[in-house]
Amino acid sequence: MSVAPGTEASDVGAGLTARAGRSGPARRAGAQASAGIGPYRLALRRLRRNRVALAFGALFGVIVVLCLAAPIYAHDVAHTGPNANHVTEKVRVGGTLTNVVSLQGVPIGPTWHSRFLLGADGNGRDVAVRLLYGGRNSLIVGFLATLLTMALATVIGVAAGFYRGLADSVLSRILDIIWAYPAILLGIALGTSLALGGVTLGPFTIKGNSLLVPAFVIGIVYVPYVAKPIRGQVLALREQEFVDAARVQGAGSLRIMASEILPNLASTIIVFVPLMVANSVLLEAGLSFLGAGVQPPNPSWGTMIGEGIGQIPASIHLTFVPGVMLVLAMLGINVFGDGVRDAFDPRAKLRIEERAEEALQLTSEEAA
Repeated sequence: MSVAPGTEASDVGAGLTARAGRSGPARRAGAQASAGIGPYRLALRRLRRNRVALAFGALFGVIVVLCLAAPIYAHDVAHTGPNANHVTEKVRVGGTLTNVVSLQGVPIGPTWHSRFLLGADGNGRDVAVRLLYGGRNSLIVGFLATLLTMALATVIGVAAGFYRGLADSVLSRILDIIWAYPAILLGIALGTSLALGGVTLGPFTIKGNSLLVPAFVIGIVYVPYVAKPIRGQVLALREQEFVDAARVQGAGSLRIMASEILPNLASTIIVFVPLMVANSVLLEAGLSFLGAGVQPPNPSWGTMIGEGIGQIPASIHLTFVPGVMLVLAMLGINVFGDGVRDAFDPRAKLRIEERAEEALQLTSEEAA
C-alpha cells in the first residue's frame, strides 16, 4: 500500500482499522475519501491535535480582542482617555478619598475598581486604559510590519531564486547588507532618523509620530530573515518537472511564478506569519523603550515600560503590568507559531532536536 507524502502513521493506522470491517464498495469509497485529503487539511488536523498550541493561540486571541476593545473600556468603564491627565484629582478607595498622584509625585496603585483599575502613572493617566491602547498600537505596528515584510520578502525571494544570475546577485547583496546589521541597531538608526523627519514617498508624507513609521522600519529590517529561506526554496522548485512542463506549454516567467511557484510557497509563508508577528511586536517594544519606536504621547507596551523605569520601586506596577502583558502576548503567539510550523512540517521538530543534540555533543567534546 502506498502512503501519500506527509500522511502521519496514526492517520494510516486509523484508516486501516476502519476499512477492515467494511464491505467492498464501502472500502473503496473510504479509500477515495482518504486519498482526497490535501496537505492543508492534514496540517489543520495536526494543529487541532496540538492542544497546547491551540490554548496559547486562544490566549493571544483574547489579548487581541481586549486591545481592540480599548475604546469601549475607556468610554464605558474607566470614563477617561489614554492621554487624559488626572494629577489633581482624587479617587475613592475603600471609602477614603485618595490623591491620584500624591504630593510627593507617587501615583496611586491598583484600586481594583472601574476607575484606575491598575493604578495611574506619574501624569495621572489610567494605566489600564493606556495598557489596552498601547497593546492595540503595538499589535497594529506588528501586523503592518509583518504584512510589509512578507510582501517584500516574497517578491524579492521569488525573483532572486527564479531568475538567478544578475538579479539574484544584486538582490542577494542588498539582503546581505541589511542582514549584516543587528535588527535592534538597524531599527534604532532608522527609527530615530525617520521619527525626526518623517517619511516622504512621492506625493505621500508620513509624520514622524505616526504608527506607520515604526511599522515601516520593522518591516524593512526583517525582510532578509524571510526572503533568504524563500529564495532557497525557489531555487529548488524552479528545477522541478512541473515547472519544466509549464515552460514547454509556453507559459511565461510571471505566469510560472504566480501559478506554479507561489502555491508551493504557501505553507512556508503561513508558517512565517505568526513568528514574524511575534518578532515585530517584540522589536517594536524594544524600539519604543529606547525612544525609536512609537512616539509619546501615543502609548505602547514599550513606552509604558520605559516611562515606568524611573518610578521603581515606589510604583513598580508601571513596569510590571505592561511587562506581563508583553510576555503573555509573545508566549501565546510563539507557542502557536511553533504549533503551526509542526503542523505543516512535522519533520522540522525532529531536525531541530537533532541539531540541538549535535551542538550539545560538539560542546561537550570541546570541553573535554
